[in-house]
Amino acid sequence: MRPKTQTVTRLDYCQYLLVSQINYTLTNFAEHSEKFSHDALNRYVAGERLPPKLTWENVKGQVIQTPKGFLVFDDTVADKNHSHEIELVRRQYSGNAHGVIKGIGIVTCVYVNPDLDQFWIIDYRIYDPDGDGKNKLDHVQDMLLNCVHQKQLQFWAVLMDSWYATKEIMLAIEKYQKIYYCPLKDNRQVDDSGGSQSYRRVDALAWTAAEKQSGKLVKIKGFPGDHKVKLFRVVLSTKRTDYVVTNDMAQDNTQAVQEVCGFRWKVEQFHRETKQLTGLEGCQCRKARIVRNHIACAILVWVRLKQVAHETQQTVYRLKHGLLSDYLRQQLKSPVIQMSFA
Repeated sequence: MRPKTQTVTRLDYCQYLLVSQINYTLTNFAEHSEKFSHDALNRYVAGERLPPKLTWENVKGQVIQTPKGFLVFDDTVADKNHSHEIELVRRQYSGNAHGVIKGIGIVTCVYVNPDLDQFWIIDYRIYDPDGDGKNKLDHVQDMLLNCVHQKQLQFWAVLMDSWYATKEIMLAIEKYQKIYYCPLKDNRQVDDSGGSQSYRRVDALAWTAAEKQSGKLVKIKGFPGDHKVKLFRVVLSTKRTDYVVTNDMAQDNTQAVQEVCGFRWKVEQFHRETKQLTGLEGCQCRKARIVRNHIACAILVWVRLKQVAHETQQTVYRLKHGLLSDYLRQQLKSPVIQMSFA
């Protein structure tokens, strides 16, 4: 057997993540590669530095901007519940798991073109408060600032969940003269009486028939002076009601608010696809630098899968699983292991 001596590149590592179906470890890569040893692979991922800005550099030529665009902020947790001594892992709440788990937090920013019903990942940050002193809210503010000043993206509104519906973020969005739509937590204190009554939980407010259809003005506790926002009661099911606030004072239709907020689920789609198709959670190496580089490559792989899927009018799932279909056809035609009976 010829020695595996070739130098690993980012393209090589991403190609592995793109074609592998289940196992995304360095050991699996080395065992199936004719060119790269495990030591060479480890040297690459430990010595490389792949910052989040690489995502934008690779996707910006694909993004179709529109003045009606949305920025969607959210976070996900790469599950490491059964892993030990991996740097960047910390206990944190996971919406997917509906509880606190051990994992690596990733704060993401997706750009949505609602006219085309297309979306692109444009930025992300690794949640590492011990390393950089920043919480998830800080990361959202940093990415928002970057979208406005560095990327100079065209967008109309920012969508985010209740975790990010803070005074600081909402006022920052207003400072950039943009719109926001975000649900409030049920216990958020608001006033719909114009100051004649005390603040109440948002889920304890009374609603007239007209307000249910057109929303109403409220003041959120802690906001400056007479700063008010529009509040909408969005009934999603018999078991779930969202209380959505916006600074879009011209908005007067609850159904339209629900449709706008529906675009927020594009970021959930991105999270699901990266975890299921690119090995985002698959790195078992302990060092933070390796984990960061693996996540960067996994996101770049999703960018490529999404691009090809759009060009070929397929889903990313059909595209990735099609690699297995090709293998199955090959094995049915000329099987490596022949079936036999006694």
